Amino acid sequence: MKHTILSLLAVALLGVGASAQTQKIGFVNSAKIFQELPAAQDVQKRIDAMTKPLQDSLALMQDQYKALVEDYQRKEALMNDATKKSEQQKIIALEQRFNDFRLQKFGTDGDVAKQTEKLLSPLRENIRTAIGVVAKQERYNFVFDKTDQIQILIYGDPAHDLTFKVIDRLKRGK
Repeated sequence: MKHTILSLLAVALLGVGASAQTQKIGFVNSAKIFQELPAAQDVQKRIDAMTKPLQDSLALMQDQYKALVEDYQRKEALMNDATKKSEQQKIIALEQRFNDFRLQKFGTDGDVAKQTEKLLSPLRENIRTAIGVVAKQERYNFVFDKTDQIQILIYGDPAHDLTFKVIDRLKRGK
């Protein structure tokens, strides 16, 4: 799918380039922008503060589960069938609570994901706006993102790297 999008983009750029003046293309490293931006660091601290108690609760539940399983394994030989079944159901119930809690808090639609999106969304929009302003000021027709995780831009001449101009703009608050 990436190759299809890139192919379509290349065809579009060639078509536009052939019929218009020379196109100016730049790039930014959005990960670097997030790393350098004090507002992003504050948001990360808030996310960490929200996540820590939930991770602690999850770790406690996991320890309880392990202790219950180990206790069951030690005593299993001495248990009658009814007691075994009862203890197994306790283990299954605790495992289910653990999994439910983990999904509710850390799943893709969990509390942490929702809160993270709520905190990051305005920041992302602010960064997009700053990129747009810098691109217009510098007369760039297209701006790509180049991060270590996303390799859409394979090579970019450092002279066209707008990352630090965007960071500067965001830090100055203009």
